[in-house]
Amino acid sequence: MAEMINGLSVRWGSDVSDAQKDILRSMIRNMVDVEGGTFRMGAKQGDYDGDIDERPGHSVTLSTYLICKYELTQREWMAVMGTNPSFFVGEDLPVDCVSWEMINDHFLPKLRSMTGLNFRLPSEAEWEFAAGGGNKSNGYKYSGSNCIGEVAWNMENSDRMTHSVGQRNANELGLFDMSGNVWEWCNDWYSGVYYSSSTINNPVGPVSGTHHVLRGGGWSSNAWSCRILYRHHDSPTGWSALYGLRLAL
Repeated sequence: MAEMINGLSVRWGSDVSDAQKDILRSMIRNMVDVEGGTFRMGAKQGDYDGDIDERPGHSVTLSTYLICKYELTQREWMAVMGTNPSFFVGEDLPVDCVSWEMINDHFLPKLRSMTGLNFRLPSEAEWEFAAGGGNKSNGYKYSGSNCIGEVAWNMENSDRMTHSVGQRNANELGLFDMSGNVWEWCNDWYSGVYYSSSTINNPVGPVSGTHHVLRGGGWSSNAWSCRILYRHHDSPTGWSALYGLRLAL
């Protein structure tokens, strides 16, 4: 029998314990509705604003989706996987030292089996739209503010470590830590010239590549790298104490 949580029909796997259900229920309740809309992705002030792979700025239209209020915590990762790969250890800290391959080949399939929900990584466009506040955007440089210290754990204030999720200010959609704390994997392959050929409706990135996209900056990042528009990338097997994730549906 399905259990309704946050408007979602959850069908628990037969081997999911009550303790796991409690943790995953809380995670599901933290999924935030991002109303679809059209926005300018990439460079905002013309072709000479930002890094070259942020150009050209281009119009993107997204359908409605869900994204988690918080970066995935170590408590949530352990509830699914049973082990903790993180360098910085703490149940309320974001999970780190996770590669795109670990997430997509192991964590997500198991989470889907446990809940019956099609959890995934956000597309790069979905990530940028949500980080920028979606249809409620105020046009901030960082996710929720033009003052980085208000919203992001970064090289200036982190003491070179991750921090419990949700401790800085949220953005316009009530999302936390989309700038700073840990870099967040997106589903897309990375291409430095993709913005010149991106589709308009629900773009999902290049069809192939060697690296996947990471967004948002992390605990050791400077202000430039924590901008909403900044694009980072690594190989599917790349992992670091800087790398984490945020779930989408």
